Amino acid sequence: MIEHLCEVQHDDGGQLRPYADKHHLARAARALLSSVTRILLLADTVVVKQLLNTKDRVSISLNRLENVANFTEFVKSFSQFGTEMVEMANLMSRCQNDVNNERRRAQMAAARQVLERSTVLLLTASKACLRHPDCDTARENRDTVFLQMRRSMDVIHFVVKEGVIPELAGTTSNGEPRRNHGAHRRSRAHHYNHTGTHRAEEMEPCLTVCNAIKKFEDHVEMTRITMVSPAYRSLLTSALDSVVERSQDFTDSAYTSHEHRERIILLCDRLKMELHQLLRVGMQLEQIGQVSPSEEMEAAIHETLRAARDMKLQLQNTALEQAEELLKYMDKSTLLNRLKHASITGDHPRLEEFSERFSEQSDHLQEVCKLLHHVASAESVQVLSKNTEACLQVYGPQVLSACHTLFLHPSSKVVRENVEVFMDVWKALDQDVTALAQEVAELCRNTNGKPEKTANTNYSTNSAADFNRQQPSHQSPSNPNNHSTVPKSIVTANQLTVPGQPTKLDAEEQSNIAKLGLEMKQLTSEMDAETDKWPTADNDIVRRAKTMSTMAFSMYQFTRGEGDLKTTQDLFTQAEFFAEEANRFYKVVRHFSYQVPGGTHKKEMLENLDRVPTFVQQLQFTVKNTTVGKAATFTKVDNVIKETKNLMNAISKVVTTCLVCATKYNLDFGSASDRSRLVSPYNRGDGGGEEYGEGMPGKGLQSSSDPNI
Repeated sequence: MIEHLCEVQHDDGGQLRPYADKHHLARAARALLSSVTRILLLADTVVVKQLLNTKDRVSISLNRLENVANFTEFVKSFSQFGTEMVEMANLMSRCQNDVNNERRRAQMAAARQVLERSTVLLLTASKACLRHPDCDTARENRDTVFLQMRRSMDVIHFVVKEGVIPELAGTTSNGEPRRNHGAHRRSRAHHYNHTGTHRAEEMEPCLTVCNAIKKFEDHVEMTRITMVSPAYRSLLTSALDSVVERSQDFTDSAYTSHEHRERIILLCDRLKMELHQLLRVGMQLEQIGQVSPSEEMEAAIHETLRAARDMKLQLQNTALEQAEELLKYMDKSTLLNRLKHASITGDHPRLEEFSERFSEQSDHLQEVCKLLHHVASAESVQVLSKNTEACLQVYGPQVLSACHTLFLHPSSKVVRENVEVFMDVWKALDQDVTALAQEVAELCRNTNGKPEKTANTNYSTNSAADFNRQQPSHQSPSNPNNHSTVPKSIVTANQLTVPGQPTKLDAEEQSNIAKLGLEMKQLTSEMDAETDKWPTADNDIVRRAKTMSTMAFSMYQFTRGEGDLKTTQDLFTQAEFFAEEANRFYKVVRHFSYQVPGGTHKKEMLENLDRVPTFVQQLQFTVKNTTVGKAATFTKVDNVIKETKNLMNAISKVVTTCLVCATKYNLDFGSASDRSRLVSPYNRGDGGGEEYGEGMPGKGLQSSSDPNI
């Protein structure tokens, strides 16, 4: 219609004639705009519906996982759960890009990070609980992970439904995690609300001291217009009380130095005095009927704002210096190793001693997060700090629970793996605190600039710059343990806005990931040495192992700036193919395991094999994370290389044990290859195609992970 209205028309003399009916043209334009708007709204609604439906399916899978009775059911349910989680992660990324509110985007990113980490914890915690069903601490680990995942999905529901708070399904059946041993008496897990719904204030704008000071400053600025009327005097006094109340988190902290505490108290008194002076001048002007601020009032406003600014700077310095001292001198890795060693050796007094020290460090980390949360000026950083503090509150006691389970069952490999994974998550949280402190320091430096020097203060924003100089450059947490399965990315709102463009790494970035590349090259060399001993003809295990070794080697070449992979997008595509090939390798080896007689070698092979789906999911999660900006892209590259290395390490061990079993028992790889191509009732979907969970034994069959095999 618009095209018809806009057609050029000529009069009888051949001259152009303007279209006179502008009303029809405007009406047609409005109709077109309305149609486009409806289409966009419909598209957004479809994506939201898809995400909520997927979330509901994940919730059903969680309930099924929570109620499995044996390893066979667990393996099948976990495979289906993993597929649904990958689908939900993709939909979350799409929805997150469409969220305009910075706070909501950050909440979605935080929930997604918790889900990714909890997926790994869920595997080991559930295996430990199934292996030791009578152990209360093992069940506590598992129940806490389930609860964390449900809370995260409720946050997702809250964001996509624009503030509608869902009921927490299943919390009444789980109840609050039990705590039965002395090492956990300092637990703060109960700080979470265990009622049927989230508290709305946990998801709404944070009441921080930074926000309180900003609100107070805005009110003071407005006195130039409103003067100091009786109603406005009450508003100013209330705003000041809010600032003083929130600053008590700094003065009440056991980790705040005496010098900083005294300065904060003095600045509170000074702020009260300056406000009192402003109110006194305002009342005098009101009495004489003056409706515009005098020079004396302008001076009082200026001094009040300066006092508020000095107060904010002091609180920032207090938080950043406390974070610097904690992260500089606290050796958490050594303490974790000692905790693990005391649990394995059965040294109960030492376990109690190290548990107490670990609880103190956990409390200190939480205190630092709380103070950083107070001084953060960006909403996304406020959400990140609040989420990090909450995770520290939850997972700190669970690390001790896992250690106590290991103390009770020191010979259990499943329990030992569970301890390692919980400790890996704790190390990742520690890295989150470091990155958070650096980001807050950068925000403080950018927002404050060069402060004025006053006679009453001798501090500035130098603490922010000092902190950034003294801390290592932000990078994803690395774990020396090759079995680490923790997501090693710190997900923030600005990292998940739009898909990253293919980029090339510069020389400095390539040198930073060169070490990871060398470790992966060593793994490929070891695997090649093993597989070269066997022919590839009619041998799917060896053939797929060599294929993955070639893929891993090309990714190693990328870290050196060589090979066919030129851009980061090439690397991510290769990682996707690598994960798919690892999934096929898993199914072939699973079928081969049916030929292996029961014994130590089979048990070792299955223990290594059971790790492969977890590493596959983690690599898929990492590749699917969309990024924006060069720094975020480099972090993703770093994470992809690490997850590929972890998966390659697990596959290398599986290949070694497979070849040992084939040699010892004179087994035929060809029969395993043929068997993996057969259609069975439990490894084909309705469409006849292969699915992620192929190769898993059906219900009623003996589980390959059964401890009696």
